[in-house]
Amino acid sequence: MSNVIPEKGINFSVYLNGEDLLGVAEGTIPVLESMTSEVKGAGVAGVVESPVVGHFNSTNFSLTWRTVTKDFLKLFDHATNDLELFSALQWYNAGIGEYKKVQLYVYMKAITKTRTPGNLVVGDLMDTQMEFEVPYMKIELDGKEYIELDKYNYIYKVNGVDQLADVRTALGKS
Repeated sequence: MSNVIPEKGINFSVYLNGEDLLGVAEGTIPVLESMTSEVKGAGVAGVVESPVVGHFNSTNFSLTWRTVTKDFLKLFDHATNDLELFSALQWYNAGIGEYKKVQLYVYMKAITKTRTPGNLVVGDLMDTQMEFEVPYMKIELDGKEYIELDKYNYIYKVNGVDQLADVRTALGKS
């Protein structure tokens, strides 16, 4: 019998442009908040915030460093950088009493928006932070791709199904 409990993240790493391991303390994966508009009037009992299929508000990603580092300073430009997040997740199978380690992989094309060099406090972390705009993101779990968002190319895939394929066709883009 299987009773798998996804427990926690064991650890994570962040790579810049496929090679540099960034020395970060925390990372926040982008929230995908749908663009919406109100639907109201005859035939609707009230107001509905209707999502625009495959369209999202600004997708932000943030990293927090313990102190200023050379890698933090590399990201002060306005270039698009490839960021890769690898996380080892811990799942517990209560049916057989074993732990399973699962990889979460997030790939992003990220453009630096804000740069906060942090605080100068004796004997404490600087909380150096950066926030990025993410026009492209792919999320894989345990080796399977689940999400791909490419705002500039009208692609939004969920479990391999492109939610915007018909939109691209309607716009003459396929």
